[in-house]
Amino acid sequence: MSDSSSLPTVPEDVVPALVERFNSGDVNAMLTLYEPQAVLVMRDGRTVRGHTEIAAQLAPDLQHGLPLAAKARHVFVNGDIAEIVLDWTIEGTGRDGEHVHVGGSASDVVHRGADGFWRYLIDNGLGTAVRQPA
Repeated sequence: MSDSSSLPTVPEDVVPALVERFNSGDVNAMLTLYEPQAVLVMRDGRTVRGHTEIAAQLAPDLQHGLPLAAKARHVFVNGDIAEIVLDWTIEGTGRDGEHVHVGGSASDVVHRGADGFWRYLIDNGLGTAVRQPA
């Protein structure tokens, strides 16, 4: 697994870093890509904040043991802030034998910290999709 020296130093490297960490199956490795008070937008539009709450939401997707495929469509940068629009999927037969097919087009906001690394401020995995109430 990558250490902190392989955190993204340019916003274009955020998506490959996300895929690498997700596919490792290690939620703690995923959290290195998030600011301490980052926001994760849920499928129903609610938000959770911070590493503890984000880890609780990411863990079920990692437990399927299926790879994430993702590709950036656009990266827009303004100083230390960037918006990344990307398409992603998780598909296959999970460890429980059930078929999994989830995906979407994300609209994410990342920030370059004082250490020079880019991390998520807002992870909005379904971008502009209409949210379904919980």
